[in-house]
Amino acid sequence: MNADSAFFWEGVEKDELRIQRCQSCGTLRHPPRPMCSSCQSLGWNHVTASGRGEVYSFVVHHHPPVPGFDPPFAVALVELEEGTRVVGNVIEIDPANVCIGMPVEVCFVRVHDEWTLPLWRPRAS
Repeated sequence: MNADSAFFWEGVEKDELRIQRCQSCGTLRHPPRPMCSSCQSLGWNHVTASGRGEVYSFVVHHHPPVPGFDPPFAVALVELEEGTRVVGNVIEIDPANVCIGMPVEVCFVRVHDEWTLPLWRPRAS
């Protein structure tokens, strides 16, 4: 967590998926960063995303082991309804059944005593 991403992690603790927004041009960006790539403004705020999107791309992770996750598991690039993309694991489905275009929704899962992560699960179309 740093000055650019604190708002994101504070949102996760409140079960909110927060996306950084440029105050000058309104461009959404993730991961958070200090400057807008569209207009180079340093001003930003955030919006709370709907938490709905589609799998844009994915990989199935087999090795090396990752603490808190049993391989194999799917890691997806999810395109949000708002138009920006977020990376996260897809849960509650066999990784072999994850596919591009699959509708997903965010869920917040405590993976460690101190860490909650936004993960993705299938949703009805």
